[in-house]
Amino acid sequence: MPLFAILTLFPEAIEPYTRSSILGVAQEKGLARILLVDFRDFTRDRHRTVDDRPYGGGPGMVLKPEPVIECVEWLERRHGPFRRLLMCPTGTPFRQSDAETLAREERILLLAGRYEGFDARVRKELEFEAISMGDFVLAGGELPALAIVEAVARLVPGVLGDERSALEDSFRRETDGAGTLDHPHYTRPRVFRGEAVPEVLLSGDHEAIRLWRERAAAEVTRKERPDLRERAEARTNTNPNT
Repeated sequence: MPLFAILTLFPEAIEPYTRSSILGVAQEKGLARILLVDFRDFTRDRHRTVDDRPYGGGPGMVLKPEPVIECVEWLERRHGPFRRLLMCPTGTPFRQSDAETLAREERILLLAGRYEGFDARVRKELEFEAISMGDFVLAGGELPALAIVEAVARLVPGVLGDERSALEDSFRRETDGAGTLDHPHYTRPRVFRGEAVPEVLLSGDHEAIRLWRERAAAEVTRKERPDLRERAEARTNTNPNT
């Protein structure tokens, strides 16, 4: 059962989401634990100061190293070492293959920043891995942290109602070089505003349906995310034995 610890200045803002939907189900089933830890509790002054002006000047405030580092050390004394992730736009882009790797970890710590970011010594002292959700900037790292927790938790066996859901996701085959998006899905009504469900999906021919879905997934990927195919081809060319 993985243990997720999210370090944040705003635990009350994200707590409701951790109790809802997939994350709520994972915890109710005893398949995951989520701790929300306010690192402001580890300050030592009466004003509970977590930030200060940056050396060298510039706009905004920078989060101080002491409360963050002492919070992490306190958590690891209680629970053991964590895989430490820092939510940061300068980090490595997060991918489905990363979620699959993290799903094998026992303890994952996610540090959600605010303001202009953290004192650089936080990452150096604790050897955080910086993770990015994309080439954009948010007010804080809480939403990226939740996204990672959900991406990992849904891969834990027993969390989803049907295990095939995780196996057939977009990007799920990225690790074997296919790297396609998911195929289109249809449900009732059979015809909506003149557009009908493809006949093959009504045929009952499982092999024909499988082939249609593979072709449809490849076509969606070609149109929407050609970079995925290019990345898969680059891996194949780099390692001809794959």
